[in-house]
Amino acid sequence: MPAKPAPAAPQPLSATDKEARRSRASGRITLSDVAAEAGVSPITVSRALRGERRVDAALVDKVRAVAERMGYVPDPAARALASQKSTQVLVLIPLLSNTLFVDLLEAAHKVLFAAGHHMLIGVTHYDSAEEEQLLRAYLPMRPAGLLLTGFDRSPGAAQLLAASTIPRVHVMELHDPAAKDIDTGTGSGTEPAATVPTPVYSVGFSQTDAGAAITRHLLERGCRRIAFCGAQLDARVLQRLAGYRLALQTAGLYDPSLEILNPERSSLALGSQLFEQVLRTQPAVDAIFFCNDDIAQGALLAATRLGLQVPGQIAIAGFNDLPGSDQMVPPLTTIRTPRGTVGEQAATMLLQLIRGQSVPQPRLDLGYTLVQRQSS
Repeated sequence: MPAKPAPAAPQPLSATDKEARRSRASGRITLSDVAAEAGVSPITVSRALRGERRVDAALVDKVRAVAERMGYVPDPAARALASQKSTQVLVLIPLLSNTLFVDLLEAAHKVLFAAGHHMLIGVTHYDSAEEEQLLRAYLPMRPAGLLLTGFDRSPGAAQLLAASTIPRVHVMELHDPAAKDIDTGTGSGTEPAATVPTPVYSVGFSQTDAGAAITRHLLERGCRRIAFCGAQLDARVLQRLAGYRLALQTAGLYDPSLEILNPERSSLALGSQLFEQVLRTQPAVDAIFFCNDDIAQGALLAATRLGLQVPGQIAIAGFNDLPGSDQMVPPLTTIRTPRGTVGEQAATMLLQLIRGQSVPQPRLDLGYTLVQRQSS
């Protein structure tokens, strides 16, 4: 029998064929699809959609009309890889259910959107491992910049950031110039993964100073047995606790047994539980500083239910001035935090870094306001 002819070697796919195959596989309209429909080359479509002057105006109108009719949406990741530029900004926050971070996001979005940038929002749930996963997923997309909450992160996340050249700004906390291990990993007892770049850009206020300020206010109101109730126990809560300790130590009234710390997320229900725990274990307490307004609000509701007079029998103070605090009975004394301004100024600072502009104040302290109401 005559030998069968060898099968012809497969011909390599052209770039257009590869693009078409990807288009069929994903169901996504590609640049090549638009080019084929418009009867022009993919590069012409790309230039037309970018509005380059060298493309005839009539052809630009035609290409845009075809793209709109076909439902073509540019792939931002592919565009970033091709141009080495991105319009996306990655923002990592602990929770979307927290009004504090929603206010920050709204303000940052307005600034970034007006400048042609779009936010990618990652929610860490106060979990350093989850934050690291988000960074591993999003950093390969080469976002134009990063907005990160605070400085407390895993060694792996710190190493990713140290190896990245993407501009970043930290929010809600201020960089401590004397600190050596900021953003270098704090968990697992591991050695720091990398050295912090200089300068470090941050926008916020001193959580420690704010915690000390509201504790001093309670002291000035005549309170001497002041408890601290903390929930979530993230870095910012612990900084408020440090301020509380400092104020009481300075006054010679610090008692570690008056610290009630619970790792659960703050809520009205938890505030009620913590309030009752203080009454049960520390009956001589005459004031409580709650680390967040929602647990302070829960405590006020519990006091009403138990028939306790606030501040006659016990004073109550919160932190962050969340919605509803001024409507409590009695209205809640608290620290008003500038989260909207933090979002706006952090986004503005990040845009300066993205554009290669100098930043006059890498460490922008926006301060806080002690709001004295009837609960103290």
